[in-house]
Amino acid sequence: MSRPQAVTRRSAKSEYIETDTGNKISRRARIEGKQNIMLAGKSVVMAGAILRGDLHRKIDRPAEGEKGGPITAINIGRASVISTDCTIRPPMRMSRGLMTFYPMRIGDNVFIGSGTHVSALSISSHVHIGANCVLSAFCIIKESCKILPDTVVPPHMVIPPGSVVGGRPARVVGEVGEGWGQGGGGEGEEYVEGGDLRALVRSIK
Repeated sequence: MSRPQAVTRRSAKSEYIETDTGNKISRRARIEGKQNIMLAGKSVVMAGAILRGDLHRKIDRPAEGEKGGPITAINIGRASVISTDCTIRPPMRMSRGLMTFYPMRIGDNVFIGSGTHVSALSISSHVHIGANCVLSAFCIIKESCKILPDTVVPPHMVIPPGSVVGGRPARVVGEVGEGWGQGGGGEGEEYVEGGDLRALVRSIK
């Protein structure tokens, strides 16, 4: 897994800047602290999305002769989609009167619907999140979950694998069922909720 690479191709007709690892970043997205954001490849950040890589845990100054390592505030896996007007903000808590931010990890094949605000600690792979949701600080979404539109997940809630979640506040309202999310990655296929999002990524120009 590597950090976002330099842009290799641009098109005046395209809304997106594409990196050499296949990530597509809208020219109208707001990316803060991009050096602290890791994209694994073939992921999409749409127009109006805000990624706050500038919000990260402050590291003590390295000892003399040592080099400080890179800081990762937001880590996004492969073939994940951040839809329009989402906000991705690492979780924060107060510690000794100071704001301390914690790194956020988003897995592979995660779809985040438009207008959703995410401050989760982690979202595992093959998760589908509807529009206008709130994933509050330090919540954890396990793999193969479906979050219904307008859901508010409270702080520190842990959602078990394979759950369907809805409500304000969120509660588990069902299970996704056997076979949910299978398929969707092949040429010409339509994307499947919870499935392989590569076909969706390819379709975004």
